[in-house]
Amino acid sequence: MAEVVAMRHNQAQGPVLASRGKGVLRLVLANPPANALSLDTMAALQRELDTARDDETVRVIVLAASGKVFCAGHDLKEMTAHRADADRGRAFFEFTMQRCSALMQSIVRLPKPVIAEIDGAATAAGLQLVASCDLAIASDQSLFSTPGVNIGLFCSTPMVALSRNVSRKQAMEMLLTGEMVDATTARDFGLVNRVVPREYLNQIVSKYAQTIVSKSPLTLKIGKEAFYAQAEMGLAEAYDYAARVMVENMLAKDAEEGIGAFIEKRQPNWKGE
Repeated sequence: MAEVVAMRHNQAQGPVLASRGKGVLRLVLANPPANALSLDTMAALQRELDTARDDETVRVIVLAASGKVFCAGHDLKEMTAHRADADRGRAFFEFTMQRCSALMQSIVRLPKPVIAEIDGAATAAGLQLVASCDLAIASDQSLFSTPGVNIGLFCSTPMVALSRNVSRKQAMEMLLTGEMVDATTARDFGLVNRVVPREYLNQIVSKYAQTIVSKSPLTLKIGKEAFYAQAEMGLAEAYDYAARVMVENMLAKDAEEGIGAFIEKRQPNWKGE
């Protein structure tokens, strides 16, 4: 099937480009050079994710960007313009942070895997976007930072996602210094899964996506939800919860089919049930 490309925001120059093919929805931030998370961009991403949630043809979402910067974070010019408001921008700042937090949580709660494909700098809320995805594959030219401290604005909301990916010491190193870390360091920290040569980035991300597409969509939904839920629990509670999930999963038709296919040495025929 030929890949269908659509601009959801503006036919001439939208902030997010969406394309579909082979079970994968590819979302590209298309507002270089910064690919900033303006309200417009966040709204466009949110619409795409909300639509993908119930679209059975979408099994995996890939989040990428055009240009040399993956995402530089919030649009500081947009935010600064509202300092002229009567409340010095408080209402706009609150709304912006609420929208961003909702977007990041929707990625985590989406019942389908989301892969970040990074080629360039991911900073502040851009790094938060990477850290919120289930997998992250970066080119060897990528850079990462939480630079808010450099401009008197601690990266408090990016900190939430960052601290759930890397150790406390590593998170605090990035948050307190605001310095860039290269892709290899980001991998060593646990922020990204793999670092690959730029010329192979899309190919490797596509391979990951197709590997995941080949799995039972129901199993992926169950597993992703359970992973994030148990991560917030104590050990005993997590095991009790995971055991209940495992039992329900075992009773699903796809588990019955998958186990049967394994025993019979054939490919499974997933029904998503």
